[in-house]
Amino acid sequence: MTNPVLLRPGSVSLAQWRAIYDGAPVSLDEGCRPLVEASARAVADIIAKGEPVYGINTGFGKLASVRIENADLAILQRNIVLSHAAGVGDPLPVEVVRLIMALKLGSLAQGSSGVQWSTITTLRDCLARDLIPVVPGQGSVGASGDLAPLSHMTAALTGVGAFFVKGEKVEATEALKHVGLSPLVLGPKEGLALLNGTQVSTGLALAGLFQAERVFQGALVTGALSTDAARGSDGPFDPRIHKVRGHRGQAEVADTLRALMAGSAIRASHLTGDERVQDPYCLRCQPQVMGACLDLLRQAAATLTIEANGVTDNPLVFTDTGEVISGGNFHAEPVAFAADMIAMALCEIGSISERRIAMLVDPALSGMPAFLTPKPGLNSGFMIPQVTAAALVSENKQRAFPASVDSIPTSANQEDHVSMAAHGARRLLEMSRNTANVIGIEYLAAVQGCDFHAPLKSSEALEQARAALRAEVPHLSDDRHFAPDIATATALIWSGAAQRAAGLKTLASVVEGTA
Repeated sequence: MTNPVLLRPGSVSLAQWRAIYDGAPVSLDEGCRPLVEASARAVADIIAKGEPVYGINTGFGKLASVRIENADLAILQRNIVLSHAAGVGDPLPVEVVRLIMALKLGSLAQGSSGVQWSTITTLRDCLARDLIPVVPGQGSVGASGDLAPLSHMTAALTGVGAFFVKGEKVEATEALKHVGLSPLVLGPKEGLALLNGTQVSTGLALAGLFQAERVFQGALVTGALSTDAARGSDGPFDPRIHKVRGHRGQAEVADTLRALMAGSAIRASHLTGDERVQDPYCLRCQPQVMGACLDLLRQAAATLTIEANGVTDNPLVFTDTGEVISGGNFHAEPVAFAADMIAMALCEIGSISERRIAMLVDPALSGMPAFLTPKPGLNSGFMIPQVTAAALVSENKQRAFPASVDSIPTSANQEDHVSMAAHGARRLLEMSRNTANVIGIEYLAAVQGCDFHAPLKSSEALEQARAALRAEVPHLSDDRHFAPDIATATALIWSGAAQRAAGLKTLASVVEGTA
């Protein structure tokens, strides 16, 4: 269990959001309570004056001109939640919804949304008790907030829908009762505040970022292993090359690759007399490609950290003047751009890894037995795992098309330009899994290739990474059922075990420090 996170609205670090995603308990800094209560009083004052204000006593979207009587305000808020809970598709992963709930809590608790303190505590208490709403993954276009999925989250708080309780779906009222909570009764503006905002898009994009970090680090380890397996040169990782270009990520990746290979007897064996003057780009250009990916991930992380700490519902309450102002903070264009950047990075990480696999299985390029099997012909060796890697890379290429360049009008053209951030971020979960599988296949191939150089050994760091795999997957002498080997190798990458074995600090973010 990771250390608890004290949520200080508006100033939560990327590392804290990552910890919440990883399952850390969440508590709320109650210093925000005066701001929340002042915001709720501002809404009450508006109702008392009887003036029409969007989101409080009017209809929504295209129906904003319809005035709602005070007696119907509670019904109005319940209706908007139920009518907007129109999502479809598989439920979002529990860890993602936990993050979404924390993001929404951090937003509402900044005192610009007009909700009651009791609403804040209900959301907080559900999160603390691991009552995680069942939220269908599809239905948001990433503008006017992530309306459909956030409505499903909110509906569960009111006793409609279902929660995940220890992995099982439980009817919402029953789940709330079981932990001693009452269904939330929404006051004026509260339904709209809860279902408006970019928290689903942002939560999904953050989850994609955190997964991309782990896959990125795995690819550094397997890239170094592949370089040794192919008897490649570490010359292209010389710091002087990268200093004259000036990109931070490129220099850091080169440093990491050089450190991973330091002391390799395999590398030392071909420092002189090597017939190959230059290595293929998949080896030689790792700093340039992976460094660019690292810089891209950092840029996305910066955007998402700002977004995660922002207030993105509508309208917003400004307690210093008592004004409620309608704007467009719910438009998730920044998140859509960040998600597109992560998608491109994931695609390229997998793409260059697949090229290294293809290089290793080709005897003309690698100088090793065809398809890395001692008996080619009788055995197919790594022939089809390379095909699988190619299939996954191609699938990621199709998914990497920028979601942010698309738009489709909704709500009778009131919402006539949208970001598509939600599905642009949701695809990252599958893309990162695809890339992890490619890296897992490279892990198997690179270690198999290094086996052919025995008794020469690689560096201490890479030998530890090899040992982590060989403890679970033996050398491939003759063909066997390959899928379990791939699953095992990928699990070592996905969990960070391979990276830790090689000495990389996987618990630290690659976007917050060095690679």
